Amino acid sequence: MHVTAIIAAGGAGLRLGAGVPKQLLDVGGSSILQRSVSAFGSHPEVDEVIVALPAELAAAPPISPDDGWGFRVVVGGMRRQDSVANAFNAIDPRTEVVLVHDAARPLVTDDLISRAIHAAVEHGAAIAAQPVSDTVKRVRRDGAGLAIIETLPRESIFLAQTPQAFRVDVLRDAIALGASVEATDEAALAERAGHTVHIVEATSSNLKITTGEDLAEARRRLTSEPIRIMPERIGTAYDLHRLVEGRKLILGGVEIPATRGALGYSDADVVCHVATDAILGAAALGDIGRHFPDTDPQWQDASSIDLLRQAVAIVHTAGFRVVNLDVVVILEKPKIAPHVDQIRVELARVLQVPVDRVSVKGKTNEGVDATGRGEAIAAHAVALLERER
Repeated sequence: MHVTAIIAAGGAGLRLGAGVPKQLLDVGGSSILQRSVSAFGSHPEVDEVIVALPAELAAAPPISPDDGWGFRVVVGGMRRQDSVANAFNAIDPRTEVVLVHDAARPLVTDDLISRAIHAAVEHGAAIAAQPVSDTVKRVRRDGAGLAIIETLPRESIFLAQTPQAFRVDVLRDAIALGASVEATDEAALAERAGHTVHIVEATSSNLKITTGEDLAEARRRLTSEPIRIMPERIGTAYDLHRLVEGRKLILGGVEIPATRGALGYSDADVVCHVATDAILGAAALGDIGRHFPDTDPQWQDASSIDLLRQAVAIVHTAGFRVVNLDVVVILEKPKIAPHVDQIRVELARVLQVPVDRVSVKGKTNEGVDATGRGEAIAAHAVALLERER
């Protein structure tokens, strides 16, 4: 029997307010996305894994296959059901059972995956679902607030989770219906297509990460796992550019309204330059001049935030990841305070860290030297990396 797992991770996932897609946030030493993909990639009954990702992540998937298993990537759609449909169109023709799983449930167990597969084989469609323990009330909203209409028998109420598992013909019917019908999951579409969906009982341990509290709880639950040694590396950097007429002032990928901009071979984004040097330095991988020399025409007028993105990929390949970044910008005018939050968001997105791990501060040089006279802009940075071993 050939089993395909579809991991739905096509959304932006920014409701957590972390400044980066939530599927990239760390839980227990791995990203949410990595844990979810690994759970299915390493499962002995799963033959292939297809991951639906946003376009900006699909080009360079932030996933590392282990122990011989692999995965394929498709670009997600506007809706969750569109992402699943895109992935379904890419499944192996031999597929008999398809699992659909939300990447936001990284704590799924081997046992739950197995039971979902077997239930789909037996019944055609099955979903993991948790029985409720509290008494359930149905209510209506009126001018006085919420009023109870009836009390529902709690033994008949289950909270839907994933994985959801289907024989391939059942999911094909559900997806065909989903082209014209809105639904919150494939099980609802399968029901509307006339199929009976069975329950595979699950528990609250199969947590879905939606809020900051959920993220904290997932991390707490993983603290009992063996602690992995993750040595830390620190890198520092300094950069300075002259300010001239006729140039844009770009800081951290954000254009700052100014009468003069920094002079340089690229866009002269001093924030991205020091960030790039700091993370490369922490990993002992050279500097911006080594990887993006100003003697190479391809880097002329280049976007420095794109160079930083490539530097992040370089340190990831070397087995490192960014923990946090602290940048000090030295500039007489204009003041950068109104733009700091946007700069932090842009840097966090590229560094693949929560925005609360990126600090950007503006200082003046009190009229001293070229920077103090407003003739130049300078920046310092400190970056912390960690590496698993």
